[in-house]
Amino acid sequence: MTRNFQTVPVVDIAGLGSPDPADRQAVADALGRAAREAGFLYVAGHGLDPVLITDLLAAAQRYFAQPMEAKLQSYIGRSTNHSGYVPEGEEVFPGGKIDRKEAYDIGLDLPAGDDRAPMMGPNLWPDDEGFRAAAAAYYQAVSALARRLFGGFALALGLPRDAFEAHLTCPPSQLRVIHYPFDPHAEPDQQGIGAHTDYEFFTLLHGTAAGLEVMNGEGRWIDCPPTPGAFVVNIGDMLEAWTNGEFVATSHRVRKVGEERYSFPFFATCDYWTIVEPHPAFVSDERPARYPRLVSGDHLLAQTIATFSYLKDLREAASLTPVFGQEAKVI
Repeated sequence: MTRNFQTVPVVDIAGLGSPDPADRQAVADALGRAAREAGFLYVAGHGLDPVLITDLLAAAQRYFAQPMEAKLQSYIGRSTNHSGYVPEGEEVFPGGKIDRKEAYDIGLDLPAGDDRAPMMGPNLWPDDEGFRAAAAAYYQAVSALARRLFGGFALALGLPRDAFEAHLTCPPSQLRVIHYPFDPHAEPDQQGIGAHTDYEFFTLLHGTAAGLEVMNGEGRWIDCPPTPGAFVVNIGDMLEAWTNGEFVATSHRVRKVGEERYSFPFFATCDYWTIVEPHPAFVSDERPARYPRLVSGDHLLAQTIATFSYLKDLREAASLTPVFGQEAKVI
């Protein structure tokens, strides 16, 4: 499979809710083709209320317009579960490049004292009830959509629709509210986010402006602009490993950030202690396992420790190291 796509495919997923198994399978087959041939797709027909997006955008604009001193009251380094404000320069990806953005990270909001796994617990919220309400409502709705897509991807792989359900009891999926500020002096090749693959199983993304690019099998960058009424979905490291490369985690980046842009990626994953290794359905003598056995949450934790400055002490002490991802990978 060459994967030399020139445009990002679109899949209407309304049929995933049909009582007719044939309708559900038709959608799943389309999801599977996109996941195999591009690793990136637009999903339409998802049924989410657009008010969820407009409310979150308004809350984000209000929050990021504050002085830095106010935003740092919710600095991520003050949290117990990797949530809160991420200033520009906090994230340093391999190669030492600093992305031109700021963000607010939100996880599954659990009660204080719930320490079932690293980086899980109560979110650190800003002193803005409107922001908390908008972000929590969006997180809940997109979580439900992610669960539907897990079912669709399972069918696409020839597995039972509920194949992932046992691993979705308390997943540490993360929502990032990202702001790319207006920069009239941005160079044409200046990055907003450097080339990388996503750590988790898949990502659901809404963005307000162009800038996202996807690398195809020729090593060319393909534009992936916002499409009204659709989310961008891309395959992550964990689903690539689970399927032994049947689905591909495609490298992507955000280019020149001259235009102000907001982006809301939701990184859908399985429970922290989920063991990820190539599924037997995709392993044979002709196609041996290409990926190591790992713990889903440990992979996420290792990548996070390697990236965030406030975790540098953990980086020096931890035995966890990233397994793969975070590179411009030609598929």
